[in-house]
Amino acid sequence: MTLLCLASSLKAQDTLRTNRMEEVVVTGTGTQHRLKDAPVQTEVITRRMLDSYGGKSIEEILSGLTASFAFSEGDMGSQMQLGGLSNSYILILIDGKRIHGDVGGENDLGLIDPHNIEKIEIVKGAQSALYGSDAMAGVINIITKKHTQKGVFVDNTTRYGMYNDVRQHNTLAFNIGKVGSQTNFQLQRNDGWQNTAEEYAEGMVLTDSKNKTVNMFRNWQLAERLTFKPLKDLELYAEGSYYKKNICRPRNGRHPSCDVYTYDLRYNNASAAIGGKWFLSDEAKGSMRNYLTLDADWNKHAYYYDYTARTYEYVLLQGEEFGELDGEWYSVPMLPGQSKLQSDQQRAMAQLKGIFYLPYENTLNTGAEFRYDYLNAPDRTETGTASDWTSAVYVQDEFNQLEWFNLTAGLRLVDNRNFGLRLTPKVSAMFSAGDFRFRLGWSQGFKTPTVKELHYRYLHVMGSSTFFNIGNTSLNPQTSNYYSANIEYRGRKLTASVTGYLNKLDNMIALVNVPVGEIPAGITTAYLGDGSSNVQARMYKNMDDARTYGVDVTVSYQVMKDLLLSAAYSYLDTEANLYDASKDKMQTVTIDGTAHHKWNASAMYSHTFCPQYKLGVNLSTRGSSTRFYQNNGNGSPFQIWRINTTHDLGKSGKMLTYRIEVGVDNIFNYVDRTMHPYHLGNNTPGTTVYGTFSIKFKSGKRVNNYNFPTKQKTNYEED
Repeated sequence: MTLLCLASSLKAQDTLRTNRMEEVVVTGTGTQHRLKDAPVQTEVITRRMLDSYGGKSIEEILSGLTASFAFSEGDMGSQMQLGGLSNSYILILIDGKRIHGDVGGENDLGLIDPHNIEKIEIVKGAQSALYGSDAMAGVINIITKKHTQKGVFVDNTTRYGMYNDVRQHNTLAFNIGKVGSQTNFQLQRNDGWQNTAEEYAEGMVLTDSKNKTVNMFRNWQLAERLTFKPLKDLELYAEGSYYKKNICRPRNGRHPSCDVYTYDLRYNNASAAIGGKWFLSDEAKGSMRNYLTLDADWNKHAYYYDYTARTYEYVLLQGEEFGELDGEWYSVPMLPGQSKLQSDQQRAMAQLKGIFYLPYENTLNTGAEFRYDYLNAPDRTETGTASDWTSAVYVQDEFNQLEWFNLTAGLRLVDNRNFGLRLTPKVSAMFSAGDFRFRLGWSQGFKTPTVKELHYRYLHVMGSSTFFNIGNTSLNPQTSNYYSANIEYRGRKLTASVTGYLNKLDNMIALVNVPVGEIPAGITTAYLGDGSSNVQARMYKNMDDARTYGVDVTVSYQVMKDLLLSAAYSYLDTEANLYDASKDKMQTVTIDGTAHHKWNASAMYSHTFCPQYKLGVNLSTRGSSTRFYQNNGNGSPFQIWRINTTHDLGKSGKMLTYRIEVGVDNIFNYVDRTMHPYHLGNNTPGTTVYGTFSIKFKSGKRVNNYNFPTKQKTNYEED
């Protein structure tokens, strides 16, 4: 038996040496390239890294496997930061399609099932003409698993951890003839935890606050994708999903000034999409093939207050039926058990894209898209609803006349309903010298104000203070210039990359205090009265410009076939001109959430002892220096260690496989006990233990759907 295991192990090692997969990326240019030959610097979190690390959420994956991201998770989503810029400047894609669900400038990343991710591609800065206004800080493209084999695939993954943390994932997929189907289900829940009972409120430090560091939550999602191939060169699809999330928030009846609520939060999301891909040539399989894609999708994101106690909500009375009260704010009691819509954001998009391989080693990527945004917020807009639309055309050409030189240039022309036409250019160059790559890039970004920034307005009560937050239809678009330089070495065992960047932004939009007299005509000011001290008006204004710059370093070394060491470091500095309302002047500050230093490192070990058992061990660490904020204190520095082990068991003819995963997060029990409502460096509850059990069944042969150009053919490793 021992000799059999040894022979099988040696055979597996030899197979991996000959069929080692070279990572292929698409995000930077929209066309396929080997990672080492990608004209735009791209960071990849591979399937191997995901399986070895065992992250329970996309926040945990990104913060643990790259050094560029920082997160501050809250009830309304994750406050994410990349290169010093927040959520609204980061474009998140799932299989190349924009994620939908912006609430309060945050993203609900629970929409992303971590067990359904094949890999993640990250492009930093506005380096592509393909994506437009939301990508000033960068693009995260989450590529999901596609089960293209003939026959049936069934997958069940169940993870359980401390604080009743449950992560459930199921897939049922089949391909029969020209028809394919893939159904995914995910469930996430956690009881929440409290790192400290201290809270500063009512002018004193309270020691019995009920506020939790992370509140109890539960979400689930069901998604379906159907595919149909009526012709050899035509692929069609239709897909849809439904997502629901509930967050339970504690009450502090004894301390009404605490940051607590008399309502829970509920989110309802839905999406639908159709599209297809049409190949335009009949050349031999594996050759360069021109193609067109057409996609259309609709997304809905709505959130509600589910009241748990009597609450008085301020609403704006609108309409002739209210007579003299038209345009006045009115206090309405909401009772336990009642629900109320706060915001319903809907988006419809259509995109036509073409890839053409032209003579003289040119690759042309061109397309057109249209986007319509609709906001239904009965108590948070002047008329109850608001909308906006944007159309764009783009063209990008990759010039590859010289084997050692690539030049990629692109233009994007945007037409916005409120701000007219704007042309933004992009250019990058890559020089190859053996195992070295040198990349230079420059691009312009253009971002129009969101529907919320233009039209959202509502009363926000915090203890004894009331803020009247007002959208501003006089806002100007934001612009940026992004510069980057990269040197990369990819040898047989060692890979190293150093990237320096500078991002300059103008006309940044901020919510600032304004006198009542500055509120535009036509917006009611009745509730503000004479501008009494306990009611303040705040408006979105073009008050800021900023500059972010830094250096990112990544290194990995394949010590032996079974052991990979890797490390990453990110240095960041930011400067912003921020309006100081109390002094009525501009001041230079560090952008909120900035940490000058972030880092991570890992040792990944895996070994197949015999066909019935494969062991994987991942020991990793991540850390951050102090995170700086203008208000409520800075976030403390931290260093966290983690170990994850995987055990692949009992393969039966490669049709039925099992995996057991056991891990410990935060091995040394670091806990940030900073009192509410001051900023945390990290919200971990301390040492947590978790376990995962997976079982997969698959039948039939794998279908190769990689339509990769002849000149860039590569071998692909089986799952």
